[in-house]
Order: sequence, then C-alpha cells, then structure tokens
Amino acid sequence: MSDKSKTRLVQIGRGSTRRVARVEEPHLHLLSGVVSVYELANMAIASGVPLTELVHRCCTGDLVDYKSVYVGASEWRLLVPVDHPEPSRCLVSGTGLTHLGSAANRDAMHGGIASETERGVGALTDSMKMFRAGLEGGRPAKGRWGTAPEWFYKGTGGVLRACGEPLVVPWHAEDGGEEAEVAGVYVIDRQGRPHRVGMAVGNEFSDHVFEKTNYLNLAGSKLRTCALGPELVIDPDFHSVAGEVAVEREGRTIWRKAIATGEAEMCHSLANIEHHHFKFDAHRCPGDLHVHYFGAHSLSFSDSVRLVHGDIISIRFEGFGRPLRNSVAVANGQAVAAAHEPVVVQPLT
Repeated sequence: MSDKSKTRLVQIGRGSTRRVARVEEPHLHLLSGVVSVYELANMAIASGVPLTELVHRCCTGDLVDYKSVYVGASEWRLLVPVDHPEPSRCLVSGTGLTHLGSAANRDAMHGGIASETERGVGALTDSMKMFRAGLEGGRPAKGRWGTAPEWFYKGTGGVLRACGEPLVVPWHAEDGGEEAEVAGVYVIDRQGRPHRVGMAVGNEFSDHVFEKTNYLNLAGSKLRTCALGPELVIDPDFHSVAGEVAVEREGRTIWRKAIATGEAEMCHSLANIEHHHFKFDAHRCPGDLHVHYFGAHSLSFSDSVRLVHGDIISIRFEGFGRPLRNSVAVANGQAVAAAHEPVVVQPLT
C-alpha cells in the first residue's frame, strides 16, 4: 500500500515551539489549534469527529520542507511522533514471541540454558512452548479472546527517542541490539476506554547478551531507551507489512535483512494482543498514553552482529513513511568506571 494512502503525522520542534504536521511529500503541512498528537487525539474523542477528518480541518497552508527536517538541516527538528505532557503517564511496553523469526531467534538464544540431556532430547524450550501456544490459541474468533502473549515493560515515556536521536547502551549493560518493529499508540478516554490512535515504526532495542545468559533476564534486558517514528500512521494496513532493517558502520552497510510484520506474519491477532494488554485495570487509567511494540521478525544479534558506538540502525516498513534512523551510543569510560560503585539508597530517618 502506498504511503500516500494513509494520514501520516509528525511532531516537530523549534526551540520552545512545537507543532503537529501532516506528511504530504515533499512537505509537512502544519496543523493549527494543537501542539501535540495527544491533544489532537483527545479532541477527536471529545468531539466525536474522526481523527483523519480533524486533521484535515486543522491543516493550514503553512508548509515546511520535510527532507531538510529529516536530515537535520532545518531549524525544525523531529520529535517522537506522540508523547504525553506528563511522561510518567505514558506506558511503554511490548509483546514478544509473536513472529516466527523472533521465536526461532529466541529458541536458539535460550536453547543453551540446559543441555538436551537435562531437558530431554527434542524437548522444547520455554520460548518455543510459548510461541506454539500462540499458534494454537492466539487468533481466536471475533468476540472472543485467546492465549495471552508474552508481555514486557520498557518504561515510561521518558525512554522514547525520536528519529535521529541516539539509543544508549547504559553503563550497566552487556550489549545493545536493535529490534525492528511496529508499535501501536493508544489513548485512554475519560471512561477508561482505550482508543488506537495509530501505529509507528519502532526500534525496541534490548540487551541480548544479558538475556541470553538466562531467559528470566528478559525483563531486565528491556529497560532502556527505544525509538519511535518518525511518523505516526493513522489506521495503517497491518495485514502483511514488508520492511527492511540495516546496520551502517563508518558509512558502510555491514548487515541488512528483509523483514515482515502484520497480522498475517504473527501468531497472535491484533485484537488478542490488545485485549490482553488492556484487560488490566491499571492499563485503562483515563488520560494515559500507551506505546506498545508488537514484536520483531529478525535480529542482527542472531547473525552474530555486535553493535558498536556510532553504528546507525535504519528501519523501514512499507506504508509507514520515511525510515527510522538512530545511532548507537555506548556509555563512556567515566560512566563505566562509576559502575563499579553500587547505587546507594538513602533511608529516611
């Protein structure tokens, strides 16, 4: 499906000024009356006007050259395509073991935890058991729900990074690795009902070396920065979405892979993923924003690629606009030295 067939939004900033704009290559059409996608989505909910119609009504004749913003040659800069005015009220989470490639990668990663003698020859790892449970029950009939997918927590809105911003391998980490995905964006209305605002390209970025030592380290491997954008697509085609992920080092592409996502490529339906995320009362707090990653197809880590400081990760999905590009920033020596001292909690006395 052509990128032009869906409404695509960006958030841009210039000093203390910020705007929402609709993408119509090669321009950005600035919107009036709103300064954030979050505000725009809540206006649509309150007014009952479809979001795409509201975008059309708010569009002005003011244009900005998109390419100059995208490459960093403009006074405007790209922001994360959606954020909350109170970052702590944005929950960033994800669902794993949803794609065949992901399950194969995880199975290989965790297969070494126990030998075949310990597990039994031909025995399944827990990762593959969970993936197969999704295959068997992750796509229930309409009006029902099925097997719960694996769920993980990334952090609050403070972990989100825009296109062009670095993804940090923190001082305590063993590694940093890309996870090319699509993420859903949701707003909770005043009655506690979730609304899907749209979807965006994402780089979920994890510590796969730490995770590989024991699959129970999965939760800790996720707690770090992640990227979203540059564009938020309203009601995209999410049946079968082709894409590509690449790693560049010193101006040369060192790894590239064709990837795919969408419901046809996953063992869980979108409705099942959304049900199991929003079934929790704590995930339906009025006014909250949710960014939920839907899972990755393939990882460079599985092809023995170790990212280093300065590498550029590029992720593109058809129908989702311009690629998401982020550099890798490894904590410097001073920060690593500080890691030898534990974080000390001070008691209140």
